[in-house]
Amino acid sequence: MGNMAIVVRGKNIDITPALKDYVTKRVGKITKYFDGASMGEITAILTVNKGRHIVEVTVPINGILLRGEEETPDMYTSIDLVIEKLEKQIEKYKTKLSRKLKGGSFKTDLIPAAPLATASEDEFDIVKTKRFAIKPMVVDEAVMQMNLINHDFYVFANADTEEVNVVYRRRDGRYGLIEPEF
Repeated sequence: MGNMAIVVRGKNIDITPALKDYVTKRVGKITKYFDGASMGEITAILTVNKGRHIVEVTVPINGILLRGEEETPDMYTSIDLVIEKLEKQIEKYKTKLSRKLKGGSFKTDLIPAAPLATASEDEFDIVKTKRFAIKPMVVDEAVMQMNLINHDFYVFANADTEEVNVVYRRRDGRYGLIEPEF
């Protein structure tokens, strides 16, 4: 596990060695599920905002992005809760993940994804643009990925058609797929 990179960033808070240490230790609870080679750089962003301590942790595993966010009045509690949340996500998808990690049948050419905008319910400013490389995947894998990051839609390269597709969650709880037509 020694080669695992964790980046801890703070907003309105000094990241003390003790705090960084704590994050690193707790993140270790997640990384034990995977071998280091399949993991990308883990990012933890600690934010203090009007007494709310917000922790956002992103764990890239073999092209899958696990993301959790928690806020409590206490930073250490927020860290604990976000790790718990990520562990639950991993538990839930472990069988699928292990199938995927063993499968290894994916082409690894990188296709630029459309930027994803995440904004809270009450604002429509695009506050964040995300760019990340994606691997071709099948539709149900894209749905799983969308659920992992708790988004209502997910942009991916369809392994069957080699085109960029979007899966989305419908109001009735079922899923839809958008394919381009040129």
